[in-house]
Amino acid sequence: MTPPASAAVLEGFQLTAEQSEQFASRGYLVLPAFLPPDLVARLKPEVDHWVDQGHRARSIASCVDPDRHGVPPVMELELPAHGELIGHRPLLAVISQLMGGDFVFHHLHSDRQAPDVPGKPWHHDFEQGPATDRSALMVHALHYLDGLDTSVSSLAVLPGSHRENTGKSALAHHGTDPLPGEAVVDSLPAGSTVLLHSALFHARRPRPDRTGKPRYFVDASYCSTGTVWPPVKPYWRHMLTRARELGLGDVRWPELFAERHFTEYGHDH
Repeated sequence: MTPPASAAVLEGFQLTAEQSEQFASRGYLVLPAFLPPDLVARLKPEVDHWVDQGHRARSIASCVDPDRHGVPPVMELELPAHGELIGHRPLLAVISQLMGGDFVFHHLHSDRQAPDVPGKPWHHDFEQGPATDRSALMVHALHYLDGLDTSVSSLAVLPGSHRENTGKSALAHHGTDPLPGEAVVDSLPAGSTVLLHSALFHARRPRPDRTGKPRYFVDASYCSTGTVWPPVKPYWRHMLTRARELGLGDVRWPELFAERHFTEYGHDH
């Protein structure tokens, strides 16, 4: 089933009070067909290029063994449509309303997930430690370029779990199994976006027969300012520098690519 939040419709760039409350209480908000079709049409071949040319694999290698691989030759945000997606004005307008103040870009991931890709166990992606005050907000924007349907794996979320100060893998022992109170997002049109409080537990649940079509997926995360955040990419300074050089930001969000909001890579915060 598709959870009730999927009925949310963006009115202009202004969230309704109901949408804001849904995000605060449930930890996620579904925005069907949020991305314009022309942007989606430009993103998909970039995802193919990113995967087929080995750029995704090299990006992962640079994170796993930065001393050996260094900065990757290409980053996602250097692909024109991906860079545009990071600074997509309607997206930033919505995130600004959820943040209630300034925010900074954290990272971007892009993938074309094969039909037989294994599921991803229950986890959350909040980059502050479990003992940290959760008053700082981190939001993940999950973009499903072809939407979600029965031909691809679904997204399962555990509403309200963002309020629990637990480690990222606290529920991983459940694998991708159904949990009491979960909601499943499995029916969305192309260009849909799901906004998650990054501390919300969620899982990618595979199709039982591992067949279907590729799942085009891009996720970007943003963090509120006022605290410092651990980066997840060892070349994070280069990433933010390139974003500024490419002019991916907007004067309305001056902190979007500011380095002062981060600790050093690998620093336990």
